[in-house]
Amino acid sequence: MRIYLIPSAFAMLASAGFAQTAPKPAPVTSKSAAALGSPVAKAPVMPVPVVSILSVVPPTVQRHAIRHRRSNPSAGRVDAANRAALMEPKASGYSNAVQVYPWSEGALYRLFAAPERVGDIALQPGEALVSVAAGDTVRWIVGDTTSGAGGDKRTHILIKPSAAGLKTNLVIATDRRTYHLQLESTAATSMSAISWTYPENSLLALRGNRDGTAERVSVSTGLSVQNLRFGYTISGDNPAWRPIRAFDDGRQTFIAFPASLTVGEAPPLFIRGSKGEAELVNYRVSGTYYVVDRLFDVAELRLGTRHQQIVTISRDNNAGDRRRGKRRAS
Repeated sequence: MRIYLIPSAFAMLASAGFAQTAPKPAPVTSKSAAALGSPVAKAPVMPVPVVSILSVVPPTVQRHAIRHRRSNPSAGRVDAANRAALMEPKASGYSNAVQVYPWSEGALYRLFAAPERVGDIALQPGEALVSVAAGDTVRWIVGDTTSGAGGDKRTHILIKPSAAGLKTNLVIATDRRTYHLQLESTAATSMSAISWTYPENSLLALRGNRDGTAERVSVSTGLSVQNLRFGYTISGDNPAWRPIRAFDDGRQTFIAFPASLTVGEAPPLFIRGSKGEAELVNYRVSGTYYVVDRLFDVAELRLGTRHQQIVTISRDNNAGDRRRGKRRAS
């Protein structure tokens, strides 16, 4: 068996001529020994020379790297576009332990995972999986399974990192759409599951005809799905009628409620003015949606008198201002 001795990094640098040679200590004389108060003075300990990493890299290589960054602005534009399209988890987007994202073409969805934890990516019921591709299939375990049966059959993509501090991407192709995810592993933080809502489907209600067939009826005539903007935050109390999401198409605002809205008392909607005053606004109810024929910055849903429940809907003009995965120009 052969044993190879690998020299230390400093020894290699010294042999290459990068390390400085430590000066020899001055000889100890009787005068120097007396000055130190000792019959025999020890030689002073010389500091170990430190070699800078930059001093090892030839100046020509440094200049070439700087010129490459300056002459390649496309990389910066790509990074900026990805940051603008990235959707981060929000407290208002959770349904129990599931982070529910609004699906949008071209958007990136963040998923945090941790070692010894399995993350669940739940697709739309009835959606058929075509392919799954991950950037790192060595340190990330990716599998799939299904739940339910018939029209309620649902595909689940299961992911698990082997260590913390890993980053990769995941692309899921189905018979209906394509999902782009950014995966990141941490030491402890792990998202149990993520799923999506689909506004283009949610805005369509099924109306049964006499012959038993179903006809799709649009909540809003002339609505362009490409212009939908989901940069809204829902905060405040958590009643049974708390909205699921809010979005607009540039001229109308849509507030989506759970199915319980149709069987309980509906809360009135108020717009908060520039001075903080609340003004009742006109809106119409279409199924489980409030449709407001205007845009607003802050609105409130209020219900009750003595113990009033208040839910605030705020439009975010900075973060989360995406239209089909792109940031709206100011």
